[in-house]
Amino acid sequence: MIDEKLYQDYFNALLAGRRAECRDITQRLLDGGIAVKILYSDLFQRSMYEIGDLWENNRITVANEHLATSVTESLLNLVYPAVFATDRIGKKAVISCSANEFHQIGGKMVADLFELNGWDGHFLGANTPPEDMAQYIEDVQPDVVGLSLSIMSNIGPLKRSIEILKSNFPDINLLVGGQAFRWGGANIIKKFKNTDLITSMDDLEKMIANF
Repeated sequence: MIDEKLYQDYFNALLAGRRAECRDITQRLLDGGIAVKILYSDLFQRSMYEIGDLWENNRITVANEHLATSVTESLLNLVYPAVFATDRIGKKAVISCSANEFHQIGGKMVADLFELNGWDGHFLGANTPPEDMAQYIEDVQPDVVGLSLSIMSNIGPLKRSIEILKSNFPDINLLVGGQAFRWGGANIIKKFKNTDLITSMDDLEKMIANF
């Protein structure tokens, strides 16, 4: 749990683009032994969702949103010594954003949580064409594939990505999640076999533990 005042200090620094202040707060939390999942959900995810809401309501500009995204992505590097210190368990997850989806922080954090649990997390990045994703899955043969969606208007390209992956790999275990599903879309996901909507990092952690 992150103290509310500390969160507000971090959020105000993030909104103002004060990278050094954000870095100091994050490093202090890591030095204090905060769990990576809590850091991701209660600091990075919460703040970026709040930034997204401000942008959606025209209270900040695209430039503000991009700056906050850039600062947050840079802070993920502070966590990597802990993320990659875990013993490997021989399982693989391929995580990607769907086509036309350029917001990749959520997908990165999901891949990191798999790594933290001993998996090899293959993160393919933003705007990955589904045909190229299918080729990569054929090459790597992962145990799980995850797709991240931040903007609801990209639900069409996401659906097409799922359809192409399912046509190539009918029994593949597919996870879908992201900020976009705060506003709907669950019914679309339910239509696909072996495809689960993950709505929180707690749910993701339980899924990983039980897989």
